[in-house]
Amino acid sequence: MNHDIIFIGSGPGGYVAAIRAAQLGMNTAVVEKAEIGGVCLNWGCIPTKALLKSAQVLHNVKDAKKFGIEVGEYKPNFEKIIKRSRTVASQVSKGVEFLFKKNNITLYRGEAKFVDKNTISVNGETEIKAKHIVISTGARARELPNLKIDGKKIIGYRQALTLEKLPESMLVIGSGAIGTELAYFYATMGTKVTIVELLPNVVPLSDQDVSAELLTSLKRNRIKVYTSAMVENVDISGEKCISTVKIGDKTEQFETDVVLSSVGIAPNTENLGLENVGVETDRGFVKVDDFFKTNVDGIYAIGDVIPTIALAHVASAEGIVCVEKIAGMDVEPINYNNIPSAIFTNPEIGSVGMTEKQAADSGYNLKIGKFPMSALGKSTAIGDRNGFVKLIFDAKTDTLLGAHIIGHNASDMIAELVVSMKYDISSHQLLKSVHPHPTISEAIMEAAATANNEAIHI
Repeated sequence: MNHDIIFIGSGPGGYVAAIRAAQLGMNTAVVEKAEIGGVCLNWGCIPTKALLKSAQVLHNVKDAKKFGIEVGEYKPNFEKIIKRSRTVASQVSKGVEFLFKKNNITLYRGEAKFVDKNTISVNGETEIKAKHIVISTGARARELPNLKIDGKKIIGYRQALTLEKLPESMLVIGSGAIGTELAYFYATMGTKVTIVELLPNVVPLSDQDVSAELLTSLKRNRIKVYTSAMVENVDISGEKCISTVKIGDKTEQFETDVVLSSVGIAPNTENLGLENVGVETDRGFVKVDDFFKTNVDGIYAIGDVIPTIALAHVASAEGIVCVEKIAGMDVEPINYNNIPSAIFTNPEIGSVGMTEKQAADSGYNLKIGKFPMSALGKSTAIGDRNGFVKLIFDAKTDTLLGAHIIGHNASDMIAELVVSMKYDISSHQLLKSVHPHPTISEAIMEAAATANNEAIHI
């Protein structure tokens, strides 16, 4: 064997797991055909946050007068904004490559394909062997059958991060995290944005109260939103994109410069030679057990290539559990009911656990605490009073079932509630945990107080 363990793909699943494997003393290798760090670092999480920071700065400049700051003439330089985003992605990718060298991880550049269960060929030339091989190839943007991405008029998230010029108008199909984040960015830059969502609510996996609050914010940013609507086809034969959209019983046409398709992901399992070793898949996703082992001894899979929650931090957690299990450590399976999600719109969204509807449908007798950001001194001081914290408890056991935050720094605040759920912190324990003043985090304590009819500030 050349190595103890080989990872195919260096995204947040592969590179994190590879480093952990090296820490545990394994001779570790990674095969990567594209950029180190995968989609998240190069074409997803990181560059989008760089773009959204530019949008936030522009938003703050527009509001500067409210804070007593006189600003002269200003305008966004779209080319420089895109360039900064790419620079940030490159810096982070190089950081991961440095960590590979620091941990003595061997990096092979090229396409990997299974020869047998212990052997990988790289670019059809070099063959490398290991006792354990982990598939961490991630996923790509899913294409609708009637809406093929051409990269020019109909684009996916990759093209949306590298457009050469700011479009005057854009139609976004899908209102999940990618769709709403990019809609907010382009709308803030000055693009006329329209969102079309098939389901009745925007960010349809979120709690309905959060969805309603975000809808208000999107409209405040002059984004047109159509829910329970479906794009039937897009005519790209002319200079503009002509999208035919069915909205209820009516059909309307929208003329835009570009159409952004953000309707989910498809796993990257093609051309890996899985058929050569008999690895089982379901709709393209690799089937694994609780510790990410496939049906073939010595082959594992983690991240977006398996049918779990497609988030970077989930892939990282899966990778660590997988490697530690291989190393013989005593590890517990991941509790997918306690996975946080964050959407970096304005305001941000942070969620974990059940929505109110899910909890009610599961038969729980609920105790709910909801506290508006507008009642916080910090929110008033910073000029951002939008949003709320909503905590959902089992009234019988006082156990936290779900938490939903929409507002300033929601993506950071949700971590407290992930820990609370993991260790069964009750509403009374949250209420009696003194939070610093003045902070946005006080809304968590206040929401717990509201759930117990002990609220002070509302």
